Amino acid sequence: MPTTVAPVSYDIRITPNAAAMTFSGTETIKVDVREATSTITLNAADLAIATATFDGASVPVTLDKESQELTVKLPKAAAKGLHDLRFTWTGKINQSPLGLFAIDYKNPDGSAARMLATQFEAPDARRFAPLWDEPSFKATFKVSAIAPAGQLAFSNMPATSVTKQADGTQLYSFAISPKMSSYLMFLGMGDMERHTVMAGKTEIGIISRRGVGAQGDYSLNAAKRLLSYYNDYFGVPYPLPKLDMIAGPGSSQTFGAMENWGAIFYFENELLFDPARATESNRQRIYTVVAHEMAHQWFGDLVTMAWWDDLWLNEGFASWMENKATTDLNPNWNAKATAVSTDRESALGADATAATHPIIRKIDSVDQIGGAFDGITYQKGQAVIGMLESTLGPDVFRAGIRRYMAKYKYGNTVTDQLWTELSAAAGKPVADIAHDFTLQPGVPLITLTGATCSGGMTKATLTQGRFGLDAVSKQPLTWRVPLRLGVLGQTDSDVIVRGAAPTAVTLKGCGTVVLNQGKGSYLRAKYDAAGHAAIVRDFTKLPLTDQLGTLGDDFALAMSGDQDLAGYLALLDRVSVEADPIEWAMVSGQIGGIAERFANTPLGDTLDRRNAKLLAPVMRRVGYQAVAGESPLVTNLRETLIRGLGATGDAEIMAMARKYVAALATDPNAIPPAIRAPILSTYALNATPAEWDALLKIALAEKNPVARNGYIRALGGARSDALAQRALDLIKTDQISAPQKAGLLRAVAGRHPDMAFDFAVANFALVDGFTEASARSNYVPGLGGGSNDPAMPAKITAFAAKNLPAGAQNGAARVVAGMAARRETTERLRPAVTAWAAR
Repeated sequence: MPTTVAPVSYDIRITPNAAAMTFSGTETIKVDVREATSTITLNAADLAIATATFDGASVPVTLDKESQELTVKLPKAAAKGLHDLRFTWTGKINQSPLGLFAIDYKNPDGSAARMLATQFEAPDARRFAPLWDEPSFKATFKVSAIAPAGQLAFSNMPATSVTKQADGTQLYSFAISPKMSSYLMFLGMGDMERHTVMAGKTEIGIISRRGVGAQGDYSLNAAKRLLSYYNDYFGVPYPLPKLDMIAGPGSSQTFGAMENWGAIFYFENELLFDPARATESNRQRIYTVVAHEMAHQWFGDLVTMAWWDDLWLNEGFASWMENKATTDLNPNWNAKATAVSTDRESALGADATAATHPIIRKIDSVDQIGGAFDGITYQKGQAVIGMLESTLGPDVFRAGIRRYMAKYKYGNTVTDQLWTELSAAAGKPVADIAHDFTLQPGVPLITLTGATCSGGMTKATLTQGRFGLDAVSKQPLTWRVPLRLGVLGQTDSDVIVRGAAPTAVTLKGCGTVVLNQGKGSYLRAKYDAAGHAAIVRDFTKLPLTDQLGTLGDDFALAMSGDQDLAGYLALLDRVSVEADPIEWAMVSGQIGGIAERFANTPLGDTLDRRNAKLLAPVMRRVGYQAVAGESPLVTNLRETLIRGLGATGDAEIMAMARKYVAALATDPNAIPPAIRAPILSTYALNATPAEWDALLKIALAEKNPVARNGYIRALGGARSDALAQRALDLIKTDQISAPQKAGLLRAVAGRHPDMAFDFAVANFALVDGFTEASARSNYVPGLGGGSNDPAMPAKITAFAAKNLPAGAQNGAARVVAGMAARRETTERLRPAVTAWAAR
């Protein structure tokens, strides 16, 4: 956007007509004309502009629908200085999270209810009001809205007044916000209730549909602790007078929560904890989502990236901080170890195919923004930040973050400004290492060879390559890689492996050398035969994070062809039945993933039986019922094992699932909350037609919107082709909402990607109607991503070329690249997996 004119303040008033799904708006924008100009350009989309004035005089406007730009023609050049730009308009209320949108749900008595909310990230505030809808155009916002009698309205700031109108409606006026980017503005209203708690001078609130506010108590308590933690960590106290967390009883194809400043929006399952139905993993998920969104109140809201190229400054940091805060405030969850087994593996996997890209990448159009919200931005960003903290030390790193926050609060930044502040705190340059990991894609592969010990000292050689699962991702790159290594039980050492030349290291002590201790650095680690044999021998002596990271590395090295699967299997043999629950959760996912690669084949059936035999003793150790006082990690493992064994067709678990689901007909809480989710997924996966009908009946009768959404998604998880088709047929009816249709179609794609993709193409007008704008580049292509049909990649590419703008086709390209890597690694694994299955 041109910078000759910029907004200083907005005064926006909205009048929704929820029944008609329309709204009208008026606004006055105080603008700063920096250079004399006769045209002013700002953003607008899906708005019908009724009037426009500049300093009180009517002016013509034109709206370019393709560029989403609104141009104001002035009768003469406006002088430098402050001016008033005023608009009136009408717009539409959407059915999915886009601009101002509606969430429809059922009250406990069965009556229909409708909540209104906004979703503006990344480029959709322009669907709410004409404005400068780019993050660098920060301004203050004064919002007011007309709400129906008896309804609660809420925004970023507290209401300064609520005035009853002649027609019985209420005019809510909200306080002026601090300077912020347009995508962080928020407005909501509905038949809601608000519960609050004070944290110092900040009022924290939970806003929910009426009758379930008590389910927000868990999040309120979490937020109170987190606010104190973050105020201390960032060194800049939370600057708004209140922090509301809003629970919307719906769902989205692209997000679970949004960090609007002072008015964080969550879908209900990400915020409210229902002890009668939610699992332990739900509870922990809620905590981490709250921690993530609250971290954004600083990283993203107080200090905002200048443009979407640097989105990772928001998402990578919030992901890292969610884990750091959760680790520190809930030590019995061992979130740090869980991040090694999940987030780290997710990042390294996404970064090891032709579909990867640098963390910082050029965004040139609206169509490209949606594709930036991916695993590289979130999980790799998180991992690289963790590596820098590990390298600099937590105290130095925090000092750098505090410098950055203090210097740039209420402003915008690019990544190099962060490196400058970290370097100043550390007293040494940071950018050289950081640039290697943020400006180029890929995963370093560090190999240890030739370890020999003499005189109580071990000498070894480190070499660097690139880890990749396909030919493109193996193309040479080098990094300056910081890592920690040492002899097990001895003092560790920090080194930087620079470029392709071998690095000689000398370590204190003799024994097993452990690479990347604590798994703090972003890399894959490989050992020569002698080094790997030592790791296998001493595997149970390793700290948990190193056990998890080594399992991940060996599993990945087998997929890439850098090491035989036998290396991973040797480690697997060292995992005892009594091993840590996080370790068994990781193993369950790995061996289950192998079986999925060969699903619907004799080899797949053999692997299912082998996996069931491996997991059954662990299931007996954990038991089917939660025990008072047990570790939350054991509770989580029970969920994982029931789901994993259910996928193998375990007869005992299938019988248990059928018994529990049958009881739902008379008791909606019949399934113990600790196992509710895996029991439902097991039931749906193995359902007969009559059982599927029974689940559909339960789903349609359910009044609780979260439970209803879960039942509907479960209907898409059936193994049977015929039942998958019935789920697809359900999408064509009016029995479920648009967001539920999107969730159901994606669920069908999990087991039946070819059916789901072909359905979407054949019914594209229907599917496109419930696809969120920010999901268009990924949603339909992603449906076919799990297909093994050699023709599917070409079908996805053809679909994208026909139906998506050129700038939005990267999502399809990533899906196709991921499919190619999956086929290549599956065939690479086949001989070793066949031999293992026959053991």
